[in-house]
Amino acid sequence: MSPGLLTKKYSSCSTIFIDDSTVSQPNLKSTIKCVALAIYYHIKNRDSNRSLEIFDEKKHPLSREKVPDDYSVVDPEHKLIYRFIRTLFSSAQLTAECAIVTLVYLERLLTYAEMDICPCNWKRIVLGAILLASKVWDDQAVWNVDYCQILKDITVEDMNEMERHFLELLQFNINVPASVYAKYYFDLRSLADDNNLSFPLEPLSNKRAQKLEAISRLCEDKYKDLSKAAMRRSISADNLVGIKNSQAVLS
Repeated sequence: MSPGLLTKKYSSCSTIFIDDSTVSQPNLKSTIKCVALAIYYHIKNRDSNRSLEIFDEKKHPLSREKVPDDYSVVDPEHKLIYRFIRTLFSSAQLTAECAIVTLVYLERLLTYAEMDICPCNWKRIVLGAILLASKVWDDQAVWNVDYCQILKDITVEDMNEMERHFLELLQFNINVPASVYAKYYFDLRSLADDNNLSFPLEPLSNKRAQKLEAISRLCEDKYKDLSKAAMRRSISADNLVGIKNSQAVLS
C-alpha cells in the first residue's frame, strides 16, 4: 500500500508537536536494520519459549494464510524481521526515532511480563511495540484502523485488545527519559559497528529529547486515566448486573 493512502491523524496525547522530526530514508533503513538485528538476537539467544496467548500468531493470526506447522520452532531470519518492520514503517510513515522507542517498549515488555520473544509471537510483539511507539512518539499518530489497512486481515478489535494487554503488561510505564533513549541509541550504534552495518542517525538534540520525554510522560498519564475510567465503568456494570440479579430473585 502506498504511504499516501493512509490518513494521518495528530496525536491526541498532547498538543506538543515536534517540528524537526523528518529523518532521511537512508537513516530510517539503517535504524530499522539495527533494531531488527537486536530483535533477531533476542530470539536466537533466548533460554526458553515463555509466551502469552494474546501474542501467539496461531491463535491470533495476522493474515488468512495458513500458519505453518513449524511456526513455533523455526527462528526467523534477520531479513524477515527487517522486511516486516520496514513494511509497517514505510506504510505508516514512521520515523527512525520511533524504531528506537519500539525496541525500548519491546524489551520492557519482555522484562515486565517475564516472557520471551520467540518464533510463535515475535510478529505480534513487534506490532504491539510499533503501535504504541507510533502513538506516543510520532507527532502524527497512526490509529489502529490504519494498521488494519496495512495488515489487511487483522481486525480493529484484535488490535485494540493487543494494545490493552501490552499496556497492562508494561504497567502503563511508557515514559522514555532522554537518558534511556540515549542508551538505546548508542547500544544500537555499537551493534551496527559489530555487524558492519551503517548507522547514520544522529543523536537527539537536548531540546528534542526533552520534548519527546514530555510527550511520553503525558501519554502515560493519559493511558492511566483511561484505564481507571474503564475500570470504574466495569465495576459499575458489574454492580448493575448484581442489582438486577437480586431484583430477579426477590421477585
